[in-house]
Amino acid sequence: MPVEESFKERRGRLEIIADILLVAKGGAKKTAIVYKANLNFGRARKYLLYLEAKGLIENKNMSNEYQTTERGEEFLHDYLKMKKSLQMGRSSKQ
Repeated sequence: MPVEESFKERRGRLEIIADILLVAKGGAKKTAIVYKANLNFGRARKYLLYLEAKGLIENKNMSNEYQTTERGEEFLHDYLKMKKSLQMGRSSKQ
């Protein structure tokens, strides 16, 4: 196996956003998002601010607890559907 194949591919921006939205779906503190979405606190802060501005996540009661909004759940549903569709097409060509 070539060395390149042994390394995991880096996650893209959409994958990171989807991971955060999945973690926060039932409500999650910032620390849980950091660990479960495999981010550091600096990156998590930037993504959370971005997702709040886009209306995909909300900060509950101005605390460290975040909740995926209805709009965020719609985004997540569409993203997962697209990802599944692309993976199915990919595996059939191999």
